[in-house]
Amino acid sequence: MSVQAIVLGGTGYVAGELLRLLSGHAHLEVAAVLSESQPKTRVVEAFPHLQAAYPDLLFASLDTIEELVRVTAQTALFCAAPHGVAAGLIDRLLTVAAAAGRQVHCVDLSADFRFASAAAYESVYQRAHGAPQRIAQFTCAVPEHLESAPTPHIAHPGCFATATLLASVPLLALNLTDARLFVTGITGSTGSGRKPIEGTHHPQRHSDLYAYNALSHRHTPEITACAKAVSGVDAEYNFVPHSGPYARGIYVTIQATLKRPLDAAGVRAALKDYYRLSPFVQVNPSPPHVKNVATSNYVHLSASTNGATLAVMAAIDNLNKGAAGGAIQWMNRLLRIPESTGLTALAPGWT
Repeated sequence: MSVQAIVLGGTGYVAGELLRLLSGHAHLEVAAVLSESQPKTRVVEAFPHLQAAYPDLLFASLDTIEELVRVTAQTALFCAAPHGVAAGLIDRLLTVAAAAGRQVHCVDLSADFRFASAAAYESVYQRAHGAPQRIAQFTCAVPEHLESAPTPHIAHPGCFATATLLASVPLLALNLTDARLFVTGITGSTGSGRKPIEGTHHPQRHSDLYAYNALSHRHTPEITACAKAVSGVDAEYNFVPHSGPYARGIYVTIQATLKRPLDAAGVRAALKDYYRLSPFVQVNPSPPHVKNVATSNYVHLSASTNGATLAVMAAIDNLNKGAAGGAIQWMNRLLRIPESTGLTALAPGWT
């Protein structure tokens, strides 16, 4: 089985990570990478580290990609385009595929299809939704929280949301804690994208640590909605994100009040059982380290309690598990191939 893969939003960090992971995938073959700003230039000019995998691949125009979708029986479409742009691109290509009788599965990594309604999206992003008629065709969740995809397309949660949901949803679903959760998250600079801004400029961020958008981060409504959809609990997330002095990785700590006395070993046993069928979740007795997951699709979880309060820690790679790797994991499911295909490489440990 070989399926053509198309990547939209081709020059950003997430697109580069998608291309890196797809280069070793047994069933997905990169057919085109969209860059409307750099069409017909070599992909390796944007991603020199991918030279060995894509020495001659050129960025394609949207017209070229439309034609590929039109003539190909089945396409795996990954969208790493910016919020507000992704929905229009996806809608255009799905319309072309439907008219030609072709099958496309899409995983969107922007925020455009993460909400259940256009109104919910517009209240957070303060712009009109680009394709409201497509929203019902997408489900937003991390793969570990649904046995299968209930829709033909997936909206992958953001990287902060991925880490927070993986750490907190079992607490709600198993009724271990109150529904008021306090979240501290620290992200690497790649989480802010490739375009340099003050918050990601290396001299500004190096050897520093600072909070931003405390209790008002745009991922909070997304986290709340996703958690309710899979746990049934309408939880209150009090989220304070921080910028960390490293490039890759997210570290999240969740604190909540236990509903009944439970020691740390009991919490970790509950987490292990909840994720017993999830190959990329590892629950350990000691707190996780970003270096032990950076560049991988794994999440490391741990937990501590003092009898009344619970803390669950999670570490993921923001570009892999929090974006490209999670997207490929979902695409594997949509195509009914083994979930872990192309994603089992371990973290190097010394990034």
